[in-house]
Amino acid sequence: MSDWPPKPQNESTNPNNVTGKEWQILEKAVLASVEEQRRSRRWSIFFKCLGFAYLLIVLIAMSKGCSTSTEKSTTSIGSSHLAIVDIVGTIDSSAGQSTVNSEDTNKALKRAFEASGSKAIVLNINSPGGSPVQSDEIWQEIRYQKKQHPNKKVYAVIGDMGASGAYYIASAADEIIVNPSSLVGSIGVIMPNYGLSGLAQKLGVEDRTLTSGNNKDILSMTKPINPEQRAHVQALLDNVHGHFINAVKEGRGKRLKSNDPAVFSGLFWTGEQAIALGVADRSGSITTLMRELKVDQKVDYTVQRNPLESILGRMGAKIGEGISSSLTAQLEAQQNAKIQ
Repeated sequence: MSDWPPKPQNESTNPNNVTGKEWQILEKAVLASVEEQRRSRRWSIFFKCLGFAYLLIVLIAMSKGCSTSTEKSTTSIGSSHLAIVDIVGTIDSSAGQSTVNSEDTNKALKRAFEASGSKAIVLNINSPGGSPVQSDEIWQEIRYQKKQHPNKKVYAVIGDMGASGAYYIASAADEIIVNPSSLVGSIGVIMPNYGLSGLAQKLGVEDRTLTSGNNKDILSMTKPINPEQRAHVQALLDNVHGHFINAVKEGRGKRLKSNDPAVFSGLFWTGEQAIALGVADRSGSITTLMRELKVDQKVDYTVQRNPLESILGRMGAKIGEGISSSLTAQLEAQQNAKIQ
């Protein structure tokens, strides 16, 4: 390990004949320059942090200003109204603007049922379906809240589409109301998969996947699926499909007018056809339902996710990671300087 600062050398090893005094002046200049650079880096990090904090405060203020959450407003509503809960978009565990997840939906359902002025709960459905797990959790919550509040009916009003997981949810309602041209049904389960082994061979692509477990590469797109694996996956899908069928039968009961297995085959129908099969009850809309129930107002209990929330989360994580890396580098540099 070398000494710092280096000591003046004698004439035999100091060809430039730098004197001790000159060496001290040079040493002070170098150390002053190093210290100035450190100070500059520290101030740079400080101002970056300050700028990020200011930006964060501004975005949070904007977020609160444009938030449409109904958590506070709905709890104080006592006058008679229809409680609306949206099932709009793909059903998925993520919390996005165009997705439906069980956590937010179940919160909305609980508030809607518990609100003193809610005369009935309306599931405003326009969804192609999605996760069977998320759909079932919402279905279970509807059934639970109906038992806790037997005096409040649940209506599922399907707009353009109420298919697959969305219909799964709708089947928990006391009535399913559709437009004659709505697309309804699709009681089935799907697991997409593609075989690319032929294309890979043509392109000269070799699959070198290694596994510990004979079935770990099941459904690999670059290998043919063997009969045992196919049978296993099919049994899995049939099992989930059975849960779907049981939920629909339990929810719809004797209102199903057809025992045709095609009802549960994944087919979908128009609203008019769905009524004939007992998959839906009648035609109408939220507007017609308000007239029937003689209710003048509706309240949206849907949990509204502000788009800035996810942006702030990702931005904070990235900037925090960058600041952490910068501080770590600075500390390492200072430590190395001390060691030298």
